[in-house]
Amino acid sequence: MKLDDRLLDDACRREYLTRLLACGTLALVPAQLARAGWFSSGPEKLADDQSIHSLSGEALVNSRRADLKTRIRAGDRVQTRDDSEIIFAVGGDSFLLRSNSEMSIDGGNFLVRGLRLLSGSLLSVFGRRNAGETLTMTGPTATLGIRGTGVYMEAEPDLTYVCTCYGQVALAASADPDDAELITTANHDMPRYISNLAVKGTRIRLAPVINHSNTELKLLEALVGRKVPKGFGKKSYND
Repeated sequence: MKLDDRLLDDACRREYLTRLLACGTLALVPAQLARAGWFSSGPEKLADDQSIHSLSGEALVNSRRADLKTRIRAGDRVQTRDDSEIIFAVGGDSFLLRSNSEMSIDGGNFLVRGLRLLSGSLLSVFGRRNAGETLTMTGPTATLGIRGTGVYMEAEPDLTYVCTCYGQVALAASADPDDAELITTANHDMPRYISNLAVKGTRIRLAPVINHSNTELKLLEALVGRKVPKGFGKKSYND
């Protein structure tokens, strides 16, 4: 499914949920969405022996079907099928992996050192690393150097979408590491497309904010015992 198709699907989903709220039919909404924090102020921090906050549809961890008791560690590969979604944490980092997506987690035990989004869509929040330590996140056409921040990524074979929701990211095109940009933002200010094709000397171009919300970011931070940065969300955007 192309980026434009997923944008339309997510827009339809949000419109549907908004209508349910407006007409008082919240009971019709799947329990998974309610648990995921769509309609609440957010959950408590996950227990130390728990990885998955919510799971709808079918998700696989290392090619085995996951349930709410499955532990996810650095070194694992996580996949979702059609109409599926998984929200989970590894150490001090947490993730929302949307349907038809695949990611691999690099590192050891519960310490994430890198991420690869192989396909699909991923919203992530990361805890701060030690001084001089940077986490690397990659998509098909982009490489990101990350410290404590929130990032949304969508991956196509020849195109990667990146929104730095807050924090700082060193962004570079995989095909040309010198084609790079340091992004510092407080509220989704600098989303980018990164393609394999250079236009006017760069593979990086401006993009809109798509397919993720402040509510989801607040949820992910809550799962690892944090709050979004002070001042985040003051601008109106899909709360």
